[in-house]
Amino acid sequence: MFRLDAMRIVLLVLLLAGMQVFAMLGGFFGQEIVAEIAILAILAISLDLAAGFGGMVSLGHGAIMGVGAYAYALAGQHGLTPWPAALTAIAASGVTGGLIGAVSARMQGIFFIMATLAFGQMIWAFTFSARWLGGDNGMGGIARASLPFSDLSQPMAFANYALCLLLAVFLLAAATLSTPFGRSYQAVHDNAARAAAIGLAPRRIRITGFAISSAIAGVAGILAAQHMQFISPAMMFWTTSGEVLVVLILGGIGTLTGPIVGAAIFVTLKYWAAGWTDHWHLVIGALLIAVILAGGRGITGEAERRLRHAFR
Repeated sequence: MFRLDAMRIVLLVLLLAGMQVFAMLGGFFGQEIVAEIAILAILAISLDLAAGFGGMVSLGHGAIMGVGAYAYALAGQHGLTPWPAALTAIAASGVTGGLIGAVSARMQGIFFIMATLAFGQMIWAFTFSARWLGGDNGMGGIARASLPFSDLSQPMAFANYALCLLLAVFLLAAATLSTPFGRSYQAVHDNAARAAAIGLAPRRIRITGFAISSAIAGVAGILAAQHMQFISPAMMFWTTSGEVLVVLILGGIGTLTGPIVGAAIFVTLKYWAAGWTDHWHLVIGALLIAVILAGGRGITGEAERRLRHAFR
């Protein structure tokens, strides 16, 4: 069962503080990187809720994030201000995830993965061919949220806003896992048959958990749309979901802090390696292989295991 202990709180504070300092010292480039890390980390946290705590490895979360981004853009075009548009987009992603979960929740393992991949590709294909959504040209002119004390058109202000959203999503996910529903959700993952024997409804719990995870993916989509002020079907392609799964494995599945660590490492390595080779994926791949060979717990998971053993 998940516990937000002192070790994870300290790691979270250090990560957020480190990104804040990097944004302040790194100029425009550093601020854009911090915003990108925050978007990827939020999406990875949403996948961690589904895969790490619910046992539902999804290759459709990129498409679900895209649903949130497009819903936000469409709501803005139809006259909604950014905050009501964001609530609409979160609801759209949650409903989409609930529908996918309702069909896929009975499946396990590779069958669940392939089902979510199929749904994700159907969403991508629909968006790609829909002229009223801009087709492959995408949609631009997307408004950023407005705050009374900050101008989000400024890169530093937007980086701070992205970090605040990341913190809020992390705390929301941690609080959800600490509720009776969250405990039941993790119990179904650990042993569905035993959970059913004590009166729980595994399928309903899995569907609800996947819907909550999808709603959080919608937050990542909203932030991505606000960041670039442009969206396209490319963000829905299955490679986006594969990328965030790599991030989750790197950081550590089922840790909740691991997605932030993985996102920071992935984005930083991507830009660093791209400076001297076009094949930056090789660097990420080599690190991923090393993490898997080290036990598959991810960087955060392995560090937590070693620290707990040392203190014990």
